[in-house]
Amino acid sequence: MKVEENSNYWNGEPILKKGKPVSNKKPVVVELFCGCGGTSLGFEMAGFSIGLGCDIHQSSIHTFQYNHKHTATILGDVRKVKPSQIKKILDGRTIDVLIGGVPCQGFSLNNRKRHEQDDRNLLYREFVRFAKFLKPRAIVLENVTGMKSTGDFVSVIENELSKAGKMKVKSQVLYAPNYGVPQKRQRLFFIGVQNHEFDFSKIKKTHGEERKRAHVTIKEAIGDLPKLKENEAKDKYRKPPFSDFQKWARKKNNKIITNHQAPNHPIPTIERIRNTKQGAPMYPRFKQRIRLAWNDLSPTQVSGGIRPQFQLGHPSDNRGLTIRERCRLQSFPDYFEIKGGMVQARIQTGNAVPPLMAKAIGLAIKKYLI
Repeated sequence: MKVEENSNYWNGEPILKKGKPVSNKKPVVVELFCGCGGTSLGFEMAGFSIGLGCDIHQSSIHTFQYNHKHTATILGDVRKVKPSQIKKILDGRTIDVLIGGVPCQGFSLNNRKRHEQDDRNLLYREFVRFAKFLKPRAIVLENVTGMKSTGDFVSVIENELSKAGKMKVKSQVLYAPNYGVPQKRQRLFFIGVQNHEFDFSKIKKTHGEERKRAHVTIKEAIGDLPKLKENEAKDKYRKPPFSDFQKWARKKNNKIITNHQAPNHPIPTIERIRNTKQGAPMYPRFKQRIRLAWNDLSPTQVSGGIRPQFQLGHPSDNRGLTIRERCRLQSFPDYFEIKGGMVQARIQTGNAVPPLMAKAIGLAIKKYLI
């Protein structure tokens, strides 16, 4: 089934950019379908070295390169990339972990055109192809939970990855708030490790029930960022951080805030947001498009498709979210800058794996690799 394509995709021959030699002191990660690099950032936080990122989306690769300045990249359709090219660009270095988030729109419950025969549903086979050739010591493949109710994809992928990687690959749904992400995001992860059967209980929860820290609320996540009117931008903090999450997000950052510009809404949209209570839908037909509530978690952020629409209203300002606020709700720290303009940045932040979620997975896998 053919679907509408993002004009920001690069459909020419893959463009390879060599990075600096990767360290032998840390396990090395290669990320396919890397997007802006949320999973890579999380694994980097967990003590891994990021060897390469590959994606077809030009703005995503621009963001990935900006935030991983010494990492090799491939811009292009993964179907046109040879696994041997990755080996060559990494100078034959052993790949410890192969990670990827295959495009999920064909499985997503938020996709009104969801269809089992969507072409994008079969891109997992490219990940299988690379796993078979690269022989990583561990595999992490991510997708939306909607995959579980679409045909027999889950069992097929588990079996194909297990054969390709010569390891036992299992899957489980993980809940992002349990790892410090202020968003009700659930994702399905396929994980396998050579010579071991991966134990999902090793992915340590840091927040929530039976933990010392409660789930991070929207106020704790973005409440310190400057207030804005429509189309207004501010690049300096106006108040000190008042939550542990804010202190963490600002830790490595200087005084300049990037990506904090409000959308340029027409007056009817501003009035719609103004007249919507916190936690309530802004549009009767689109229940997922709500005005956020300060003391709650954010609903799952979506990419917004390829058109300039906004998804979530700010709790107290009469506007949609800035890209920096979307980053915070995905657990990207403030030093991570998104490139490519507001529409493409919404796509990047909506598609990303939350870095703190990826960090928890990385820490669990690392124990098997030492």
